[in-house]
Amino acid sequence: MTSYNIYSWNVNGIRAIEKKGLITWIEKTQPDIICFQEIKALEEQVPSSLKNINFHLDIHSAEKKGYSGVATFSKTKPTSSSQSIDVEEFDREGRVIQTRYPEFILLNVYFPNGKKDDERLNYKMRFYEHFKNYCKTLLDNNERIIVCGDVNTAHKEQDLANPKPNSKYSGFLPQERQWIDDFLAIGFTDTFREIHGDGEGDFTWWSMRSKTAKANNIGWRLDYFYISNNLLSNLKDASIHNKVEGSDHCPISISLEF
Repeated sequence: MTSYNIYSWNVNGIRAIEKKGLITWIEKTQPDIICFQEIKALEEQVPSSLKNINFHLDIHSAEKKGYSGVATFSKTKPTSSSQSIDVEEFDREGRVIQTRYPEFILLNVYFPNGKKDDERLNYKMRFYEHFKNYCKTLLDNNERIIVCGDVNTAHKEQDLANPKPNSKYSGFLPQERQWIDDFLAIGFTDTFREIHGDGEGDFTWWSMRSKTAKANNIGWRLDYFYISNNLLSNLKDASIHNKVEGSDHCPISISLEF
């Protein structure tokens, strides 16, 4: 039997979080794979301490310095990896790493934020639609797929502390929430809800503008692990690690057995 403990974390700057004890957290947690989003660094800027631990490292940095970017750390080297989802306007922002393992394909994704203006919201929705179609093609090829990362949308009212006042803002707009419905409908499952049901207060992001948001749990669930339905029998656990500090997001994880 093969087991995988996979973590996902929007670190809001990998150089900053390395100084806050990231190596100690990795050593304590002992993940098999870690997917970081919003690393805000080129490959040569990733701290050497992270390059010297016992993980294979795949990085997709944005062309714009100090912006976006994803990194996947794997204890076992993937059989293949890719930084492209076949659209240049998305690829150049460093938003996706696809790594293949014997049991599944893993997509580590930093989905766009649409709060800045209508242009960025339109960009986000274009990314959403293309990504859904990209995954649909993989499903049509009978692939087993894990998608993780910062989706930048709360799905349902229980996924944020204040749904009504936020219903007119990007991150909780009807079309963004509908996309999650549509994505799940093509053959994916929200792993946290699969394990824990439809409870309230399970958040992964808290605004840093408020000093009391985290303490009072005024947050949003923006980070997800989705798995293709052909992996449901392999899913053993899904967790939100909201006690872990260092970013405005907290880590999330799943456990799988094959």
